[in-house]
This record gives sequence, C-alpha cells and structure tokens, in this order.
Amino acid sequence: MEKAVIYFITFCVQDRHKVLANPEAMTAFLDAANRMEGRWIVRSATLMPDHIHVLAVPHDRYESVGNFAGAIKRWMRQSLAAKWAWQTGCFDRLLRSAESADAKWHYIRENPVRAGLVKHWQDWPYHIGVDPEERQELPFVIEA
Repeated sequence: MEKAVIYFITFCVQDRHKVLANPEAMTAFLDAANRMEGRWIVRSATLMPDHIHVLAVPHDRYESVGNFAGAIKRWMRQSLAAKWAWQTGCFDRLLRSAESADAKWHYIRENPVRAGLVKHWQDWPYHIGVDPEERQELPFVIEA
C-alpha cells in the first residue's frame, strides 16, 4: 500500500510585486485550489504580499507539482485579470516525516508574524488551514 505524500510549495510574484495580500487574491486562490479537487488537496496555505506558501497533497503520488503550481498561478492571474506575472516555476519540497510536515505547517502559519505584518498569526486574514482547532492530520511519507 502506498503512503500519502505531502509537498511544501512556494511560488512568487515576478519582481516581488506586492499584489497578493488582499481579499480578491484570496478568493482567486481558493477558487483555483477548489478547481484542483480530485487531483490535489490544499491542506494549508498563506498568501503573503508577494508569494504563496502551500501544503498540498496529491491524490496520485506521481502527480506533477509543476502542473499544480502552474494551474494555480494561471487560474489566479485569469481570475484577477492580473497585469503582473509570476516568477517561472516554484520551490517545492517533498516532506519526509510528520515532524517535517508539522514544521512547515508552523512556518506557513507564522510567516506573516515573522514578516512583521501582524503580531499574531490569528490577525492575518489571508490563510487557510492554519487554525489548530480546524487542523487536519497531515499525511506524510518516509523514504529511505
């Protein structure tokens, strides 16, 4: 039986323009994530002003992370009628343990605090799946 996998994925706006920390971008992200239903599950995400961090689980462990990121980026730009562009590609990491997934979940949740945008993670409105009360168990894979 195959174990589930989880990826930590980051994609950035070209030239780091600050265009994502707003209700319209959040709605566009949620719509794009919902369009991935059946192929990917977004477990946690934070929209920062110029980049997005995501913990995502593919239904098929061999699903392309690049296709996931490309689709999210394309659908968000279309939805927003964006004049800005994304950086090419994305940063992704296959998480290899529950501890690693938990560390990235905390990283995503606390990113707005570390960036000085808010004092407490609860004050940042542009994230999903970061409230410990609503947190789902994160699947992980351990590979030799």
